[in-house]
Amino acid sequence: MSRTLFPKQFAPLLEKSLQTLTLERLQNYEPSLIVTSEKLSTLTQKQIADDRSLVNKVIYEPEGKNTAAAIAVACRFLQLQGLENEVVGVFSSDALITNEKAFHIAIAKAYEAAAKNKIVILGIRPERIETGFGYIQTDKNSQLNIAGPVLKFHEKPNYETAEKFVQDGHYFWNAGIFIFKVSEMIKHFQALQPEMWSVISKLNSQLDNFKPIYAAVKSISIDFAIIEKLNSDRLSCVPCDIGWSDLGSWDVLEQMRQDPEIKPYEVSAIGNSVFSDQKKAIGFVGVDNLIVVDTEDALLICQKGQSQKVKDLVELVKEKNPETVATRSFEIRPWGQFEVLKEEPYYKAKIIKVDAGQKNSYQSHQHRSEHWVVVKGEATVVLNDQDHHLKAGQHIFIPAGAKHRVINNSKSVVEFVEVQVGVSFSEKDIVRYQDDYGRQ
Repeated sequence: MSRTLFPKQFAPLLEKSLQTLTLERLQNYEPSLIVTSEKLSTLTQKQIADDRSLVNKVIYEPEGKNTAAAIAVACRFLQLQGLENEVVGVFSSDALITNEKAFHIAIAKAYEAAAKNKIVILGIRPERIETGFGYIQTDKNSQLNIAGPVLKFHEKPNYETAEKFVQDGHYFWNAGIFIFKVSEMIKHFQALQPEMWSVISKLNSQLDNFKPIYAAVKSISIDFAIIEKLNSDRLSCVPCDIGWSDLGSWDVLEQMRQDPEIKPYEVSAIGNSVFSDQKKAIGFVGVDNLIVVDTEDALLICQKGQSQKVKDLVELVKEKNPETVATRSFEIRPWGQFEVLKEEPYYKAKIIKVDAGQKNSYQSHQHRSEHWVVVKGEATVVLNDQDHHLKAGQHIFIPAGAKHRVINNSKSVVEFVEVQVGVSFSEKDIVRYQDDYGRQ
């Protein structure tokens, strides 16, 4: 469901995307600052616009440098805005929190400690024995929603150790949720990561020198760089029970969902589950406790309890078919999206959707012609500077080399089927003459 260029926070795992849920959860605080990859700029901006989310700023990383660099950049940006005395929180965009009331209570308690110059980490009460997370050890007096000292951090344990942690009751999952005053975190960067901060502090208010500066920053997690080096005078943990999940495996997602949309047919079979965005009837005969994940270009069949190993499977796929790991058959664009329906050496078919009030670039193709059939809505097609108004059921032919674009002036999505014929169907075969989104 998720790929390198269509990651988990955008994937259709729940009714709303995880990033949308994250921003909605934080809407009662100050507008969010997002730090993400520039490769995800179109997805990010489109989702912000579609959800009408209140976002203060989006900073696009030219390359991933782990959480310490991302947080350092955020702190520097806030410092340049004169907000260094504010208390802020760090939240991943791809985690699920089901108990929002408990979440806000925990944040309020963490805020109180952070306002007193503590770096605060939320500790998630374990719901099960889990070897995939790090653990925070607190003292015997620790209580839910009360800030207390951190005794030790423990890396991902084996099963027997994780079982002891859960039984003890004073070990909590490290979910990577931090609350702190900006000025305090900057002090810790200056003391514990002076080389990194020396580089990051050169960022100017326009961030127009971001790319060369970020290239010089090392990649390290905030846990290793700062958090685990702080003593109890500087660091506090607020244990909480907020229904947190990183949805890191299909087994976990299966436990979270209440009423699956797709219920498989089973004969001499039991306990099988399906995740799919395809309209298919799926049946099981003589097999139990399988997870099937079905998309337009990939199929996973997995025994329940084994889905953590999917990451190993991904590495195998990456060796022989890296494109599958990187993208899906649909692509999001600033103006809408398209999905490849069929591709052969001699033709390619797509379904293209143009959002209300949007238009694609005015462009031409040298190596293919296109035939468009409008199947939903009304659109204006500009062909060699002449306007053609088309309704559902009408069509137009675009010769190779002709300038063309689609304009949707309506208040609903326009859909049309595009059939390409030629010798090359690459997205690189585009000459742009005008584009509202600054693409070349």
